[in-house]
Amino acid sequence: MGLSVFTSSSHQEHEQKTVGKNASKTDTGSILVLDDDFDINNMLKMALQKHGYNVFGFMDPLLALEHFRINHSTYSLVISDLRMPVMNGFEFIKQVKKMNPKIKVLLMTAFEINEMEFTKILPKPKVDGFIQKPISIRKLNGIIDKYVNPE
Repeated sequence: MGLSVFTSSSHQEHEQKTVGKNASKTDTGSILVLDDDFDINNMLKMALQKHGYNVFGFMDPLLALEHFRINHSTYSLVISDLRMPVMNGFEFIKQVKKMNPKIKVLLMTAFEINEMEFTKILPKPKVDGFIQKPISIRKLNGIIDKYVNPE
């Protein structure tokens, strides 16, 4: 997937310094990332944290839903993988939208999706955008900035 990985044993300290430099992004609300693949989940979370966002990553959709239910007012964006066991990403975002209809949601997939066809077939709930995997960190940050910090 074109994402870099921290190899430093003090990556938490590095992340805190990086977040401090971009503290204004943490004021925009948290980002929830859901992907059942540990490596993808961890890399997305670290890349977004390095870019200055407050990110919570989950591999289990049910655990992510429970966390979102308790903390839904603190989130500005939810990013979910489309294909997962137990609950697919579309079902997950339907539940999220019930709790917070105004939350922005992005679906990730390794498969090509025609957004216009997708919204015709499944118009509700509204999906704000799609992330095609693999994705570069630069492109990921650009997409996230567009939804979290609209100009």
